[in-house]
Amino acid sequence: MQTPFIRNHQYNLIKKLVGKLQHACNNGADPKVIEAVEFSALTAILDSFPELTHSQKEMVEKFVGMRKSEEFQQYFLSLESYLEAFSEVTGKQLMKLFPKIKKLKTPNLSAVDLHKISYLGWVDIATQKLFIVYHLNGKTVGIQGRYTPASKGVCFLCNGIGDVALFSAVTKSKPANASSDYYKAIGNYMCVDSHTCNKKITDVTVLEKFLHDVLH
Repeated sequence: MQTPFIRNHQYNLIKKLVGKLQHACNNGADPKVIEAVEFSALTAILDSFPELTHSQKEMVEKFVGMRKSEEFQQYFLSLESYLEAFSEVTGKQLMKLFPKIKKLKTPNLSAVDLHKISYLGWVDIATQKLFIVYHLNGKTVGIQGRYTPASKGVCFLCNGIGDVALFSAVTKSKPANASSDYYKAIGNYMCVDSHTCNKKITDVTVLEKFLHDVLH
């Protein structure tokens, strides 16, 4: 069996773009339109993978030429065994990531499908804090911030429309001449439910930039 090589956000992108192709086929779109949708999907999907072996590329490209719903469904199922799991984290590791929080409320890690997440996120309603854990440049990092529930909106991570909150995290960087009480917060609207967000996210570039800006 091949080594898993498809990350959650890449799988979501494949499902989104190939899903558009399936929709076009199901609705009897003009063959030229279908070919255009297919080409666009293939280009964007291959661009999302920095490196692919020949066999991996063949696996990803298998949707090309498909026109029937059952073919597409089988294709999606076949890719699931190649999903790369989010590196496992333990409760003790989470405590070390947030040492200043003495009574850290951690999520039920045993209930998390590590193959279906791009980041680990959870909310502590009692303290109105939101936590994000991610593997950035080979290192497990975590940030926390206050969250203020808002109405329906667009999440800056997954671009999905749903229940969002304003997530505000304090950066670690300070100007050289800053006073002791200086702080700078970075805020963005994001999904309150990380499970929903992880099902929609198709690119981790924005997430990684946000983490970098907060941590540096």
